[in-house]
Amino acid sequence: MKLSQSFFYTLRENAKDEDSVSSNLLVRAGMIKKCSNGIYMIMPMGKKVLSKVENIIREEMDAKDAQELLMPALIPEDVYVQSGRREAFGSNMFSLSDRYNKRYVLGPTHEELFAVASSMDGKSYKDFPYNLYQIQTKYRDETRPRYGLIRVREFIMKDAYTFDVDEAGLDVAYNKMYDAYCRIMDRLGLEYKIVKADTGAMGGLLSEEYQALSSIGEDVVVGCVGCDYSSNLEITEVVDTMEDSCEEELSMEVVDTPNAKTIEEVAAFFGKKESDFVKTLLYNVDGKVIAFCIPGDRELNETKALKLLGANEMELASFEQVEQVTHARVGFAGPVGIDCPVYMDRQIKHMKNFIVGANQSDRHIKNVNCKDFTPVEVADLCQVKEGDICPKCGKKLTFQHGIEVGNLFKLGTKYSKSMNLYYTDANNQLQPVWMGSYGIGLERCMAAVADQHHDDFGIKWPIEIAPFRLAIVPVSLKDEEQVKIANDLYEFCKEHKFDVILDDRNERPGVKFKDMELIGIPYRITVGRGVKEGKLEWTDRYTGEKSEIAIEDVYSEIEKVFAM
Repeated sequence: MKLSQSFFYTLRENAKDEDSVSSNLLVRAGMIKKCSNGIYMIMPMGKKVLSKVENIIREEMDAKDAQELLMPALIPEDVYVQSGRREAFGSNMFSLSDRYNKRYVLGPTHEELFAVASSMDGKSYKDFPYNLYQIQTKYRDETRPRYGLIRVREFIMKDAYTFDVDEAGLDVAYNKMYDAYCRIMDRLGLEYKIVKADTGAMGGLLSEEYQALSSIGEDVVVGCVGCDYSSNLEITEVVDTMEDSCEEELSMEVVDTPNAKTIEEVAAFFGKKESDFVKTLLYNVDGKVIAFCIPGDRELNETKALKLLGANEMELASFEQVEQVTHARVGFAGPVGIDCPVYMDRQIKHMKNFIVGANQSDRHIKNVNCKDFTPVEVADLCQVKEGDICPKCGKKLTFQHGIEVGNLFKLGTKYSKSMNLYYTDANNQLQPVWMGSYGIGLERCMAAVADQHHDDFGIKWPIEIAPFRLAIVPVSLKDEEQVKIANDLYEFCKEHKFDVILDDRNERPGVKFKDMELIGIPYRITVGRGVKEGKLEWTDRYTGEKSEIAIEDVYSEIEKVFAM
């Protein structure tokens, strides 16, 4: 590609309204452009990168005998109602009506439609197994889009679905996709971890995530100093190591606590540690107020709470709801006598004489024990903390942040049963199909690579996904010899179908060099004054090393670059 004849631009200053290094670099490099909050245009240079990411994914999927198709993005809402997921997605799903008032949604994911497609060729056990996939745009009405391409409302995803006659077949298919995903992530040049995760709205038997390690990652990847344990923070068990208190149980006593309602304020008032308290958190869970009791020095894990209750959505209860169930101002909730169901974290059962809100304004109760209230259920409800005990080996847990770039789900028979996807077995009996689901976010991968591979000068794309592997930069367009040699090199590359960029713009050399560094071209040939001695300059973007090379030798070096 000749830059003088191309749509190409870069920014010298940091991009406005971009809240991450990767999004700032991608905007500055002219690869993406914000259209609206959570919606981006992919510009020509960015499309080159995205297409190469797509090609890697397609090659690895095809290597596992997956077949590509394309589903619609506009889907009848009834499809999600039938599967039971319309309510689970809630306001995260874009919905609309056509001129006949028929309800549609913009597809956030396509499990249901793939189940429908499978039913067209899945009548007998002899039809299985097979793997179908697509690379398609998805839509989710994110509450808070951020970090450029990391959390958006419109995004491209590769989603694959396997279909088998039993769980053993699903295991085989799952392992194939696991291997394919590892190959994809390695080829993209990502540093990643594979972690156990919550199945969420997808449901099913098992979920694993491919987390690209990043300081801006919204997910917390939990690891261990002593073993290979790896898990998403949302599902990591808090190992119950607390010992039973040896204190004698005392009688409850209501204490006036004026102007003390936060855990910090109440702890200071009583001169106690936060761990001596039990927090009562009130949530609106699927329209019903629920109280969750956890130790005062812990945080509630909402994913665990939702799973325990089998609920879809939860948010902190409103002031009005709090006052309705506590008959007090906000900040004084407690489990004793509260007018709503109570769920208790299992660590509290070891505690005695703890302090809780009194459900009276400006009052707390001390010397509360588990016999003084009746929880609906006792379970692991707390968020794990760094330094907690590993569920696998007992050593300390560590935290890293990650960007979820891929996921694997063992769906089991969840969707086949709801979507009436059955086959006839060898005994002529109907059986539900076993499904797996496997997703990769293409733009997320692109952003994660930019986040992991950059320096002060710009992006350092791994060679397989760089927009161009090689840049040819003539220093002076007034020097006929420089121009001729640059054009000869360019035509050589074109003849061999090498992906190369010729910066033939009438710009200062420094501008050209900075642009090539910013957009992340792995190798650069500078055609400058050295041509008079038969020399060119070869620059390695990864290492920053520069070396002189004879003109007659440069052709073999170019061939090496494109043989990588």
